[in-house]
Amino acid sequence: MADSDELCQSTLSEVAGWLKSKKVSPVELLDAVQGRIERLNPTLNAFITLTLDEAAQEARQAESEIAKGQYRGPLHGVPVSLKDLYATRGVRTTAGSKILADWVPDHDSDAAERLRHAGALLIGKTNMHEFALGSTTINPHYGTTPNPWNSRHVSGGSSGGSAAAVAAGLGHASMGSDTGGSIRQPAAFCGVVGMKPTYGLVSRHGVFPAAWSLDHAGPLVRSVRDAALVLNTVAGHDPRDPASVDRPPVDYTAGLERRLSGMRLGVAPAYVSEDVAPDVQRAFWDAVRVFERLGAKRVDLELRSAEYAAVTTSTISGSEVASTHSRWSDTQLADYGEDSRRSLAIGRCLTAGDYLKAQRARRAISSTVSRELESVDAFVWPTTARPASPIEEGGDGLRTRPNEVLRAPHVLTRLANLMGVPAISMPCGFTSSGLPVGITVAAKAHDDATALRVAQAYQLETEWEKRRPVVQE
Repeated sequence: MADSDELCQSTLSEVAGWLKSKKVSPVELLDAVQGRIERLNPTLNAFITLTLDEAAQEARQAESEIAKGQYRGPLHGVPVSLKDLYATRGVRTTAGSKILADWVPDHDSDAAERLRHAGALLIGKTNMHEFALGSTTINPHYGTTPNPWNSRHVSGGSSGGSAAAVAAGLGHASMGSDTGGSIRQPAAFCGVVGMKPTYGLVSRHGVFPAAWSLDHAGPLVRSVRDAALVLNTVAGHDPRDPASVDRPPVDYTAGLERRLSGMRLGVAPAYVSEDVAPDVQRAFWDAVRVFERLGAKRVDLELRSAEYAAVTTSTISGSEVASTHSRWSDTQLADYGEDSRRSLAIGRCLTAGDYLKAQRARRAISSTVSRELESVDAFVWPTTARPASPIEEGGDGLRTRPNEVLRAPHVLTRLANLMGVPAISMPCGFTSSGLPVGITVAAKAHDDATALRVAQAYQLETEWEKRRPVVQE
């Protein structure tokens, strides 16, 4: 059987098979993960709160159930974490903030409920950018989560702790949130898989909102199949989330191995321009050639309307964030970090008219882009224009705006949130300095299965997702 480090760094799919066949017990697996957390988390600062004692009780229960033949499914006995804006009954949920530092919910988020029901071991709450209002996880209250591949660089945000934990083997999956790229960007920076499902597919009940009309909940994992397994668990209608869709359940692992022959794959060359780092361009076009070799037909798209996606989402999110935080921003502004105060100030300057115009623009952009995307089955782009930036460029979060530090082509990252379509980022290479590069596969709304299928075909043909960082203790 695999040694402790191999257990920790294996995929969820692999350990699920070992647990089901009883080659490994949930207690043994958790012990391995706990030992790795104790060694590496002091360096990575990936967790705000650990719940390893509670997880140990869950592991013993899972071990007993599996021994009795009461196997619940692929997540039974698997260590997972939650970004610290998912409510957890009896466990503090800070949203990466000082304001909620002592908040202990009396309820679970829908995702936590579903994960517990599936028998997953909830090992802790991961670090994040304060209130999910930035893209570095340079947190003024709980410290920075550095990149596992190079501790001088950011892990990305706002789900940076989740991405770093999964990349470093501190648990086999983590739930993040994505308003404009906050699952996919840290996934790209940390060399893991991050999926933003179709809007409303995964309930956000109990997930502290950033911008409610753009927020998505989704997994960060080590392989595309892992993403499908987690999505099988957390997807489903929830009347407590007004945006939740009521559709028949789907097995997202079904059809993952289907070939891509004849599939039409959209590419927008205008968005792989001089603004994109040469190493990222190279990795992206190499990936496109892999898709073509697998039988996909490349279709070039213009997507002219997409260039307005970033300013439109910024206006919508700024307004919604300001509304969410109005309960505190008048009386507790000093309790926010400076970059969050800046975001709130911008949002409070926006008028109701600005917001309504942005929502109208959203509908126009979505309609125009949807018509163009009818010509393709899936669409790919570089997840970020550049790899992870040095932490010193973001300083302590006070000297430089995080979005200026990262300058990704968030036109397309944010377009996926604007339209609510599924998008999954996966590793597609490394820069000359050894930092991961990500490619995103998107599909039409409610066609998450196609996005997963295209991504899986690429992963089966390449080896990028098998690489693991060596974290300095």
